[in-house]
Amino acid sequence: MTETLEACETSARPAAPPAIAVRLDGVTKEFAGRRVLDDVSFEVPAGRGFVILGRSGTGKSVTLRHIIGLARPDRGRVFVGDDEISALDGPELSRVRRRIGFLFQNAALFDSISVGENVAFPLRRHTRLGEPEIRQRAGDKLAAVGLDKEYDKMPADLSGGMRKRAGLARALALDPDLILVDEPSAGLDPITADEIDDLLLGLKRSGGATLVVVTHNIPSARRLGDSLVMLHEGRIVARGSAADFDRSTNELVRAFMASQHAG
Repeated sequence: MTETLEACETSARPAAPPAIAVRLDGVTKEFAGRRVLDDVSFEVPAGRGFVILGRSGTGKSVTLRHIIGLARPDRGRVFVGDDEISALDGPELSRVRRRIGFLFQNAALFDSISVGENVAFPLRRHTRLGEPEIRQRAGDKLAAVGLDKEYDKMPADLSGGMRKRAGLARALALDPDLILVDEPSAGLDPITADEIDDLLLGLKRSGGATLVVVTHNIPSARRLGDSLVMLHEGRIVARGSAADFDRSTNELVRAFMASQHAG
C-alpha cells in the first residue's frame, strides 16, 4: 500500500518548469541619444517558438543583436541558457555563439564564394573537421533545405527564396539549439514564405530547437510563435499567445493581428 501511495504522490508532482533558452532582464539601449530598447524583459523557454512583433524601427532586430552578443546593453543583462552573453568576450563569447544560428533578413551570404562554401564557413571557423567531412556536412545542410544541387553555384545565381534557404543552411551548420531569425518572409512570395516557415517549424518539432523570430508577417507569427511580444517605441506593450493578441484591446495590437502583412 505504501508503494502505491508513493507512486501516486510521484505522479501528482508538478512537472519541472522548462529550461530557459533566452532571458532579457531590463535591457536598455541607446544609439546617438535615441533610446531603442527601454527596460525590455522576457524569457523564452527551450524548444519553443517566440515571435517579436512591432513597427519598423521599434528595436526588434536590435533585440536579436543583443541575444547573439553583437550589441551590449547600456543597462540590464542578456542570458543564453545559463551564460550571461552580455558580459562575455573573446573565447567565451565564441563558445556561446556556436550554439546559436542566425538567419539574417537578407541571408547575408558571402558573394565571392559558392553556396556550399558559405555553409561550410562556420565549420571551417569553429571546428577541426577534415575537408571531406566539412563538404559532406555542408552538403547535408543544403539538402535539408532543398538545395542539394546548388553547392557549387554562386549566391548571385540564386533566387531570393533560394538565398534565404542557403542562409538557413549556414545558420544550421553547427547544429545550434537556438535559432534567431530576422524577417524570414521579407521579399518572398507567399508560397516561398510558407516553405521557409515549414522548415523552421520542422527544426522546432523534430530537433527541439528554440526559435526567436522577428517578423511583420502575421500569418507567419501565428504559425511560428508559441508566444509573442510586441515592441513599440522600445518597450514591450503586449505579450502572450496569438489568441491573447486577438483578444487585446490595444489598438496597435488589434491593427497588427487584423493585417496580413503589417509594417
